[in-house]
Amino acid sequence: MIRTGLTGYPLSHSLSPKLHEAAFAALSLHGEYLLYPVAPTETGGLARLTSRIRNGEILGLNVTIPHKQAIIALLDELTPSAQAIGAVNTLYMEDGKLVGDNTDAPGFHADLMRFLTNSISEKKALVMGAGGAARAVVYALLKDGWKVTLAVRRADISQAQALMESFKPQTGGSSMERVRLEAKDLGRLGNGIWLIVNATPIGMFPEVDSSPWPDHLLFPHGAAVYDLVYHPRQTRLVREAQAAGLQATTGLGMLVEQAVLSFACWTGQEVPREVMFVAVES
Repeated sequence: MIRTGLTGYPLSHSLSPKLHEAAFAALSLHGEYLLYPVAPTETGGLARLTSRIRNGEILGLNVTIPHKQAIIALLDELTPSAQAIGAVNTLYMEDGKLVGDNTDAPGFHADLMRFLTNSISEKKALVMGAGGAARAVVYALLKDGWKVTLAVRRADISQAQALMESFKPQTGGSSMERVRLEAKDLGRLGNGIWLIVNATPIGMFPEVDSSPWPDHLLFPHGAAVYDLVYHPRQTRLVREAQAAGLQATTGLGMLVEQAVLSFACWTGQEVPREVMFVAVES
């Protein structure tokens, strides 16, 4: 039996098992996708899981909040994209080595291209957050020629600075800047932002009444809003953006896209995206 899974914390409401059950069935593979919760303070939890991949008990893993960066120290090798991003979401064995990849970045970009149907005057994006998910988003946007402004809480300024420094060799620093995630700072950006991405967990179940966007702050006119949070199916950020007349979506499509890519890393087979979309819609 093929055994894969997801590690992170918490995992109680993950849609990933449903996605991968549909993938196994579609390709007539005998397999299972399990959840392996590892709390941030659980010493040795990640090391035990990587050992199980090395000994063949688990074929591979997805990695989510809060371990996308911490897991790197336990790996033998990173793919070029994971190396550049500095965060990992997919683990697999190749030539006797435990490899870390990042399918979040291409998954996000593929879904973003499907989502952006309105015309955009200038590729200027605001990304809220500076963690592993934000790193993948920023990497994808910079590769596609976007200028990126990071918006972070005061407590995350040093993390945001580290993110910007890590991408400087690729951009020369000219394509990135940083502001605080506060109404007065965001208000100064005016209407020059054409894409807003929430790469924080704010608004995720059970905190469904929360939003990273400051209360009473108007959205930039004509901007599109992409919320990586997909549970609940419509976040407060998406609801308020749509009420303001903006194009807005959650990260459910990104979840599907990165899952297709991860599944191919483990099995060498690509599952039809329609199968996974039907699985999550049901």
